[in-house]
Amino acid sequence: MNIIISGKNIEITEALREKVTKKVKKLEKFFNSDTEVHVTLSVQRVSQIVEITIPFNGVTLRAEDQNEDMYTSIDRVIDLIERQIRKNKTRLERRLHDHDFKVDNSKFTYDVQEETEFKVVRSKRFAVKPMDVEEAILQMNLLGHEFFMFYNADSRQVNVVYKRKDGNYGLIEPEF
Repeated sequence: MNIIISGKNIEITEALREKVTKKVKKLEKFFNSDTEVHVTLSVQRVSQIVEITIPFNGVTLRAEDQNEDMYTSIDRVIDLIERQIRKNKTRLERRLHDHDFKVDNSKFTYDVQEETEFKVVRSKRFAVKPMDVEEAILQMNLLGHEFFMFYNADSRQVNVVYKRKDGNYGLIEPEF
């Protein structure tokens, strides 16, 4: 695995680099050797945040953990990724080709029930009017939602704005 470690508001010490590398290597059993793993360590006030993103074959696994101790965050974020893999292993095996994703069932401890189907419990339709990003954020906040889908008048595409855990906003734009 190719492990890319970056830091925001923190200097990556050799001890941190070794800890991240050691923990991320536990995931090698699931991926090919050329898979890239992006690990971002950041500090915001007293919070130590670790984010792992693993893009492979059109699928992206992502987990984030926030704690007062960076080493605890590293341990917990690896557990979160493994939990995602266990929870979705059958679906991932079915969806991916060319052995990009490997699952050895003997490696799992089954503390998580695998989801066998997704159940849509509500469907909603609404009229989409062209608006800019600021208007979409305002509309989302007025509705009290965590995200809002809208037709972006500037890009002429359907976009999604969402409220991030840090209180800021994110914008999702399609890429074709």
